[in-house]
Amino acid sequence: MKIEHIAIWTKDLERLRDYYVRFFNGKSNQKYLNPKTQFESYFISFESGCRLELTTIPELEERSNNKLNYKGIAHFAFEVKSKLEVDAKAKELKNAGFPIVKGPRITGDGYYEFETIDIDGNRIEVMAKNPFCNQAM
Repeated sequence: MKIEHIAIWTKDLERLRDYYVRFFNGKSNQKYLNPKTQFESYFISFESGCRLELTTIPELEERSNNKLNYKGIAHFAFEVKSKLEVDAKAKELKNAGFPIVKGPRITGDGYYEFETIDIDGNRIEVMAKNPFCNQAM
């Protein structure tokens, strides 16, 4: 079994699509629009085969709990191949004005990672499974 996609509600569909395309090399499909319900969505595909479904409706309400730890999805992660790629992505996002919440750091279970927040407040992790591969720590 594999995760096929994760869906995210957003008030600004185009802006969130552009974020994942620009910073995480996602490929977007054409927008889907249901004229009857006014539901709109994009699927953003990634090299791994997993996709994000970005969705919106006019009556969507803001999240009431803006704390970093809340009930529901904690984060989702993008895997890169090396420590250097983790560091480069953290630098790119920080330079673009996005917060780096944790890291980059080596976790207790041996991953090298950092956490950031996307433009809608969703927590994202960027990690390398074996940070010792291809470069010295």
